[in-house]
Amino acid sequence: MLEEPRAGRLAAWGNALLAGLVSPDDAAVRAVGDDAAHRVVGLPGEPGPVALTLAFGRLRALGVAGLRVALPAPGHPLGLSGPPEFNTAALEAGEAVLAGGAPGMGAQAGPALGLIPEVDEAGAAGDVLTRVVWRCSAVRQAPPADVPSLGEAERELNDVLRETTEALAMLDVAGAGPATRARLDAYRARMERGRQVLAPGYPPRAARVLELARRVAGLVELAGGGEHGGAVSAAEIAARDRLLRPVERAARRARVAAYNAYAEELERQRG
Repeated sequence: MLEEPRAGRLAAWGNALLAGLVSPDDAAVRAVGDDAAHRVVGLPGEPGPVALTLAFGRLRALGVAGLRVALPAPGHPLGLSGPPEFNTAALEAGEAVLAGGAPGMGAQAGPALGLIPEVDEAGAAGDVLTRVVWRCSAVRQAPPADVPSLGEAERELNDVLRETTEALAMLDVAGAGPATRARLDAYRARMERGRQVLAPGYPPRAARVLELARRVAGLVELAGGGEHGGAVSAAEIAARDRLLRPVERAARRARVAAYNAYAEELERQRG
């Protein structure tokens, strides 16, 4: 996933707002990014769709103290806590945001909520208008699945890279075709234009882990795209795919750990 997940933007800038480090308008603009508009439906107390500025305010009024990210994939419900119907919808979308209250608040913490994006794109190539509706529903108040600490995620990512780099080189990953390389170059250019990796309020280690995860995601995209580079035989393609699976999984786990670092730190501070 070369594109920054919308769940990541929403959680990061929502957390900055909840921490009082950015204004509601700034948080909404950064969460929307290059999309045309984001709305939220299903928020408790709101009968219809609302803009992100109002949605952030409503979540805070409900007792939400931190936002977390889930990036599930088939067979790996990363960051999810249930119920099954929410997990199924999040898996189909590939991402979700979980909103929870501050530890120790009891009933005052309000309901545990989850938000899943529905993306609508219209227009011709090169002039696509993207609108997003976040569907909000209740989720279980339970630990999210398989989310590592920042330290664990960083070590895992470095370890899996060491284990696979030499083998990938032997399969001539660098021989990927021009379309894949163009996508990777465009992604790197976007990253260089906006060097702020996370919103204010995140620890420096979270930004470092997320940057590493993004670079690894670029490697996976380059190595595992539709163009098979130098790995031309079916056996070589299968071997490369086996090598890439743990790398992709480690990169997703690291991304979730980085985006969730604010909520994790909040829990540690409040005991």
